[in-house]
Amino acid sequence: MKSFKTTLLNASITALLTTLGSSAFASQTIVDTLSQQLKVNYKVVDNHAANHGIDCSNLGGDWGACNKATISLTNKGPAIQDKDWAIYFSSIRMILAVENEQFKITHLTGDLHKIEPTDKFRAFPANGTITIPIIGEYWQLSETDVLPRWYVTSTNAKPKIIKNTDTETLANIVSPIGEQWRRTPDDHNILMTPQSRFERNADVKKLDASALRGQIIPTPTKFTLANANITLDNNGVDLQLNNLNTASQSVLKEQFKKLGIPLTNKGYKIEANINTNKANNTVPGAYQLNITPKKATIIAYDESGIFYGVESVLSLIPAKQKPVIPEVSVEDAPRFQYRGIMLDTGRNFKSKQAVLRLLDQMAAYKLNKFHFHLSDDEGWRIEIPGLPELTEVGSQRCHDLTEQSCLLPQLGSGPNNDNLGSGYFSRDDYIEIVKYAKARFIEVIPEIDMPAHARAAIVAMEARYNRLMAEGKEQQANEFRLVDPTDTSNTTTVQFYDRKSYLNPCLDSSKRFVDKIITEIAQMHQEAGQPISVWHFGGDEAKNIHLGNGYQDINAADKVTWKGTIDQSKEDHPWAKSQACQTLVKQGTVKDIEYLPSYFAIEVSKIIKNHGINHMQAWQDGVKHAENAKSFAVDKVTVNFWDALYWGGYDSASEWTNKGYQMVISNPDYVYFDFPYEVNPKESGYYWGTRFNDERKIFSFAPNNLPQNAETSTDRDGNVFSAKGTMNWSGSYGLSAQLWNEIVRTDNQMEYMMYPRLLAVAERAWHQSEWEIPYVKNREFKQGETHYVDQTKLLSDWTRFANIVGQRELAKLDLAGIDYRLPLPGAKIVAGKLMANIALPGLTIEYSLNNGKTWLTYKEETAITKKQTNILVRSRSLDGKRTSRSEIVQ
Repeated sequence: MKSFKTTLLNASITALLTTLGSSAFASQTIVDTLSQQLKVNYKVVDNHAANHGIDCSNLGGDWGACNKATISLTNKGPAIQDKDWAIYFSSIRMILAVENEQFKITHLTGDLHKIEPTDKFRAFPANGTITIPIIGEYWQLSETDVLPRWYVTSTNAKPKIIKNTDTETLANIVSPIGEQWRRTPDDHNILMTPQSRFERNADVKKLDASALRGQIIPTPTKFTLANANITLDNNGVDLQLNNLNTASQSVLKEQFKKLGIPLTNKGYKIEANINTNKANNTVPGAYQLNITPKKATIIAYDESGIFYGVESVLSLIPAKQKPVIPEVSVEDAPRFQYRGIMLDTGRNFKSKQAVLRLLDQMAAYKLNKFHFHLSDDEGWRIEIPGLPELTEVGSQRCHDLTEQSCLLPQLGSGPNNDNLGSGYFSRDDYIEIVKYAKARFIEVIPEIDMPAHARAAIVAMEARYNRLMAEGKEQQANEFRLVDPTDTSNTTTVQFYDRKSYLNPCLDSSKRFVDKIITEIAQMHQEAGQPISVWHFGGDEAKNIHLGNGYQDINAADKVTWKGTIDQSKEDHPWAKSQACQTLVKQGTVKDIEYLPSYFAIEVSKIIKNHGINHMQAWQDGVKHAENAKSFAVDKVTVNFWDALYWGGYDSASEWTNKGYQMVISNPDYVYFDFPYEVNPKESGYYWGTRFNDERKIFSFAPNNLPQNAETSTDRDGNVFSAKGTMNWSGSYGLSAQLWNEIVRTDNQMEYMMYPRLLAVAERAWHQSEWEIPYVKNREFKQGETHYVDQTKLLSDWTRFANIVGQRELAKLDLAGIDYRLPLPGAKIVAGKLMANIALPGLTIEYSLNNGKTWLTYKEETAITKKQTNILVRSRSLDGKRTSRSEIVQ
């Protein structure tokens, strides 16, 4: 029998828990119930709301644009009347109005919003649906505009994700976009359906294997084919790569092994040497390759030339076929010294394994610059010794409203840190990545974005500040603080963050932080054997969007309907109310508050120089207020140029080269991989710069004569535009493709967006084709009106390239385990016959006559009976393991 004391103690504890914990228990119950019983559906109702009676201007929509949508919450169980709950969700569109009095929606920070019940909330009815009509800014043209992992919270409860939103299959959440796919009523883009794809692909014929004999990707400067073929037998190859470092030799040997080619001293000899006599007069990476029946000989002018020469041999070897290579003579050199890929790991993290796979493919296609975007508002992704909060707090996203343990959820990451919304590269990871890149002749260019896009660092350093202040260590607390506590500026970033997104450029502590970061990352590079030669400052988008041209003040005398009407008297430029920054302006150190980003870029260039790094890189807007490239402490400044061409970028690019900057062409409307492959709501991606960037468009891009592109492409609404270069143009330093990862949440999604577009970028970065014409000042281009581009040569070149990719290169991506995008087939029914084609000839086309129950291989025009409706088509990978999504042929 229990003692009276024990019984009394237990009773007291029970009473206390009842008093303190009953609300917590009830809160968790409502969270668990809502997360299981509710089903979310998001439906875009009208993307042209301003044309249909909605005063988007008065609601404050940028450029007077807004859309109507509905959020439907279906309760699959008993009625729920409790009001102690909130639903958090990500929305890339600002919500301007809510048209259901039972609910209110609040914007928190970035894309994070929450739905709460008002006093007029009645209940989630049993087995019923409540619809919340909303007005959002701009438009929503794609399923991927809606983000997953909506979650429920309540007082003292653990948040839970609403079950049907815990998915990457967004059709589970989003109703079909349907006819709402047009950005404006005058959108002249062509919706990609099987029928329209068929027309787009119609001029690209499948070539015989003989027509592809001897073709190397990227295309060499010169090559001459002979008649002999060399079969690599069971003895494989004998690599004799004199003057090539051991690590790079190992990379090449592994590539042969993956293709099933043994390495033996009895194999076909591949011999390489460096010609030191020409080394000082030749482009880095240049080589000569002669393949004869006896042996292959490579003469290069540096180590990278040997590597690229062997990569060309590897390019000739088919995957999972008889290993036969032709007799060929090649003279080759890269077009650009900068052939780059930018990977954003700040918005959503990417695993080390995915990064290494990317470096493998960059090497195979002779890309040599890896622009590593390691920080942004949504995440800090590299371990820095001595600043543990950067990764303990700044790399993690979870539901902590104080943001002392993590950043708030963004971009569909949900309340937990168990996905790639969270993550970072350890110091050892980063060193391994740099070593891996070095062995493949790829330079790693680290970017720590500043002064804007710095929220993850700022929140982390505020957590550090609070910790050290609590320990009574005020001096240490302020050592790396990135905000001025006097700054009360009201600002909004492009991604809807407040002033905590902008590192303060007027503080000595900010400069100490930069110095610390460069010191630590430079040391990692030293240990990896690739000292930093270029530091990327970032510098983009340090502005308040509400002071942009798409808005007008509520008290303006001449207001227009095509601008958002807001009270701009309450808006500030970044740092406008920082006493530290006002002091710099009063002292004349900086001309104006708006000049601070470029001022900070110059200050950082001094820190970079002090570390022995003499080359700085930045996004163009980060240095726009500097007089020219000589304003900086370093000898070279490279800018990533990212103006859309049809907005004037075809001409404004020259301003940067004429100011002495090296220009890396990084245009969103041609080489942003985070944009869709085609105009179709099922395709993922942002589309502010263009509605699509597919392999053919990228292949047809002329990066060294920007006006030329007006003759071969359109603006984002599918309209032709004219382009004329009015300034002297000294040429591009390089070409870079970018993958921003706001809505790329997984490694597989990353590879879907990267490949096979990466191959087209590699082609244009390495090889200048005959249809690309020299820049001529004041020459005007316009599709349908000028005819400077030889369209016959362009089509022939694309047909060749598309067939090489479709018949050969995708099989190598299969072998490497790359989850590339499979193009959907074009198809139509004519006179009772199914006709189909595909953008990359060589891939298998399949069709189904019974709604996907069984699939047949399409080989030629196929008779269809009248009873056979809803015919589906799809494509299949060369290894047979994957298929594209399927679509109905109308």
